[in-house]
Amino acid sequence: MHFFSGDLKPFVGRWRKKLSCTQHHYQDLINLFNHCFAETHNTYLIKGDDEPIYLPANEQCPHHGIYFAHGYFSSALHECAHWFIAGNQRRQQVDYGYWYEPDGRTKAQQQLFEKVEIKPQAVEWILSVAADYPFRVSIDNLNNEAINPQPFKEAIYQQVKVYAQQGLPLRAEKFRQALSQFYQTEKTINLTFFSTEHC
Repeated sequence: MHFFSGDLKPFVGRWRKKLSCTQHHYQDLINLFNHCFAETHNTYLIKGDDEPIYLPANEQCPHHGIYFAHGYFSSALHECAHWFIAGNQRRQQVDYGYWYEPDGRTKAQQQLFEKVEIKPQAVEWILSVAADYPFRVSIDNLNNEAINPQPFKEAIYQQVKVYAQQGLPLRAEKFRQALSQFYQTEKTINLTFFSTEHC
C-alpha cells in the first residue's frame, strides 16, 4: 500500500550529488516535511534554538509549528515522530498536552517517560533507517542513577516489529516513503536493518 503521491523529482535531482556523499542536512528534512504536510495539514517543520516544542496555530501564528533543537537532524526526526503519532485533539495543544519532566527524573518518572516514548522512538528509528541516518535510543536522563537501557531498547524494537507487520500511522508512512525516495533506501520496513545492539 502506498500513501506518498508527491513528486520528489525536483528534490532528488537537485541533491543527488550530495546523497552520493551520504550527507545529511536538516534543511532537506524541512523541505521534505513541508512538501508533504504544509498544504494538507497547515503544519511546518522549523529549526528552533533550545528545547524542541510543538506550537499549534493561534492568533499570532496562522500555522502549526514543529520546532526541533539546534538544527540537529535526529531532533527533527524525533519531533516529527511525535507529530505523526499525535491525534487531531493532541495537535491542538502545546506539546500535544503532554508533561515533560527534565533531566534528573526519579526511577518512577523515568519509567513513565520510557512508556510514552516507545512509539515515538520506534517511528524515529524507522524514519532514520529510511533516511540512512544512525539512530540512538534516547534515555534522556543523564543526571540521575545509572539506568539499564536494554529493556527500553527491546521495547522500542518490538514496537518497530509491530509497525513493520501492521503498518505505520498514515502520516508517518507518507513521510517514510518520501525519505526513502529522497535518500534512495529500502522501499519497505526491512527488519534486517534494525538491531538493539546498534542503537
